[in-house]
Amino acid sequence: MKAEYRKGYRQRDSVEREGYARARSIEAREGRERDGAKGLIERILNRDNLNRAYKQVKRNHGAPGIDGMTVEAALPWLRENREEVVLQRIREGSYKPSPVRRKEIPKPDGSGVRKLGIPTVVDRVIQQAIAQQLQPLFEPLFSDGSYGYRPGRSAQQVIRKVKAYAEQGYGHAVEIDLSKYFDTLNHELLLNLLRKRIPDKRVIDLIKKYLKSGIMENGVRQATEEGSPQGGALSPLLANIYLNEYDQEMEGRGVRVIRYTDDIVVLAKSRRAALRLLASSRTYLEQKLKLQLNTQKSKVVSIVAQKYFKFLGFALGKNGKGVYIRVHRESLAKAKQRLKGLTSRSQGKKARQVMENVKVYIRGWIGYFYVADMKRILQGWNEWLRRRMRMYIWKQWKKPRTRVQNLRKLGIPEWQAYKWGNTRLG
Repeated sequence: MKAEYRKGYRQRDSVEREGYARARSIEAREGRERDGAKGLIERILNRDNLNRAYKQVKRNHGAPGIDGMTVEAALPWLRENREEVVLQRIREGSYKPSPVRRKEIPKPDGSGVRKLGIPTVVDRVIQQAIAQQLQPLFEPLFSDGSYGYRPGRSAQQVIRKVKAYAEQGYGHAVEIDLSKYFDTLNHELLLNLLRKRIPDKRVIDLIKKYLKSGIMENGVRQATEEGSPQGGALSPLLANIYLNEYDQEMEGRGVRVIRYTDDIVVLAKSRRAALRLLASSRTYLEQKLKLQLNTQKSKVVSIVAQKYFKFLGFALGKNGKGVYIRVHRESLAKAKQRLKGLTSRSQGKKARQVMENVKVYIRGWIGYFYVADMKRILQGWNEWLRRRMRMYIWKQWKKPRTRVQNLRKLGIPEWQAYKWGNTRLG
């Protein structure tokens, strides 16, 4: 027998002690993780976590829920009732969330309405507190191709990633449109995904109550057997957890998937491969995740086609220098229509106020689309908006005498000011 295996020898004893220590180390770490997960409800109800949650809800400027309580009015109520009414009931498992208030807003493309569910301010604070503690637990599990509602990620990074893939030869995209995604999440599947990561039953039960809290519409409460209504702080995180199953499945197959919440693009190098990916994606999403594809909007397109590909308001183009990011023509048309409304001559506001409103809108628009090539577009808009503002000011001057006087103040010669001020032309 070799010396290192003889009982009592120093080398073997040290190996045994090292292995034993490593086993103890792994066991202790797993125990800490279990204890940490089981103490999750305490971390959610921690005073600092709740204060951060309230500040975030206040920053979001949300509308009141079915109780009519505003964000400002909620603060004194929470200070007075937080311990007895809210926290104690949550710890005991007797807390019942209020139904959400139904609100419908038209979709930007005019294809219908988006149904929002607005929780009460108190429930929004609790949901935000839950989300703040769950996000670090699930963030490491999410796919690298998932970008929506994740810290440090943005829509601009999404389109840059698509551009990088297009430069690598992925010239075809499968645009996947999920029909009423937030309203059709399967509760049992979602809760099972949560249970894999959260052993604390109290947290699971609380989330389940929010999923089942119901919807108040026209004074009538409707039960919710599926879905997670948009409007609550938990919905984006739950949506990411649910679709992460699809992300991981496709990633395991070596498929390039880019997802921003429920907006999904699957990339391929040929149209035939893209068609196969569309079919396999539909099978997985409908059979495994119980979701429904919008067959009319889910399609295969060329990424650099001038008309077809659109993702988060962006598109891609190709010229002699290669692939470039541009603003989709529908987004441009929508922005121009908005600017036309802001500079309408019938609104009766001061010209300075109109200019300020236009500046605020353009600043926000450029802040979103800044990654796109739009120098020529903005130059055209500049000329067009200056003309719109001249039209606005001209109408406000109204009478020929006022126009002549103001033109002269601007340095126009008297004969020219008289001619322009008395013209019948618009």
